[in-house]
Amino acid sequence: MEIQKRRIRKNMRLLVTGGAGFIGSNFIRYIIKKYPQYRVINLDKLTYAGNLDNLRDIDNNPNYTFVKGDICDKVIVDELSREVEAIVNFAAESHVDRSIVDASDFMRTNVYGTYVLLEVAKKYKIRRFIQASTDECYGSIVEGSSKETHALNPSSPYAASKAAADMLVHSYWVTFNLPVNIARSSNNFGPYQYPEKIISLFITNALEDKPVPLYGDGMNVRDWLYVIDNCKAIDLILHNGKEGEIYNIGGGNELRNIDLTKTVLKLLGKPESLIQPVKDRPGPVSYTHLRAHETGRN
Repeated sequence: MEIQKRRIRKNMRLLVTGGAGFIGSNFIRYIIKKYPQYRVINLDKLTYAGNLDNLRDIDNNPNYTFVKGDICDKVIVDELSREVEAIVNFAAESHVDRSIVDASDFMRTNVYGTYVLLEVAKKYKIRRFIQASTDECYGSIVEGSSKETHALNPSSPYAASKAAADMLVHSYWVTFNLPVNIARSSNNFGPYQYPEKIISLFITNALEDKPVPLYGDGMNVRDWLYVIDNCKAIDLILHNGKEGEIYNIGGGNELRNIDLTKTVLKLLGKPESLIQPVKDRPGPVSYTHLRAHETGRN
C-alpha cells in the first residue's frame, strides 16, 4: 500500500454521504473528534438502516450539518458540493439478502448515485473523492487473500453493484484525472450497526432468547474488522492516500461463522441450542482476508 504525505488543511470541509448509517456515523464522529475544526455535512436519505440517533451526541456541534436527501438527486448533491473539498461516499444499499430479493435499489443507489457524486466532484474540482467499498467485490476464494490487483468477481447483486461503482470511480481517475481513492474493507462490526448483519443480529436475538439463524453448516470464513479501525484507515487515505489508488482494509481476524456464533453466545451466557441452521443463500459466500499489494495486510 503506497501512502503519500500531504499537508492536512486546518479547516477542511467534507461531504459525507450515508452518514447516518453504521460506518458513516462512526466515521463522522471519529472525524469531528479528531479534527474539531473541520466542517462536516452529512447527506443521508434515512432509509431503514439510517438513524439520526447514531449521531445524537454531536447534533448540536456547530461544525456538523445534517441534510436529508438522496445521492441520486442531482440538485441537492450539486448544491452541497459547491464549497466542499472532499467527498466520502458511504451511501449504499448493503444487505446481500435484500439484493437477492430485489436488486433495483442497489443499482440505483450504488451505481447511479455514485455517478451523480462523481459528476459534481468533477464539476467543482473536488480535491479528494473516497469511495467506501467492500471485499465482496473480489468474490469468494478457496485460500489465500485478495489483493487490490486481483480481478473483481462479485457473487451477489449487492457485490456486483459495488464492483460496478468502483469501476466507475476508477474510470473518472483514468479519464478525467479526478483525485479518487477506493477503500475496500472486510466485514465491519461495532456500535450502531443495524441488526441485520450476523454479529448485530445474533446479539439482539440472543439477548431476547430468540433463535440465531446460521446459514448452512456455518463453515464459511469471513475476516472481521472493527469499525473504528476502518474509520482510521479511511482517515489515513483521505489525508495521505495516493491519488487513483485502491486500498484493501482488512482486520486479520478470520473466523468461521459457526465459531463466531458460538463465541457470541458464550459471551452473552446463552446456550448453543439457540443456533438454528437455515438454508444457505444462493451463490458462494466464503470470503478470505484482504492483503494490500505493496506492504501486506493493512
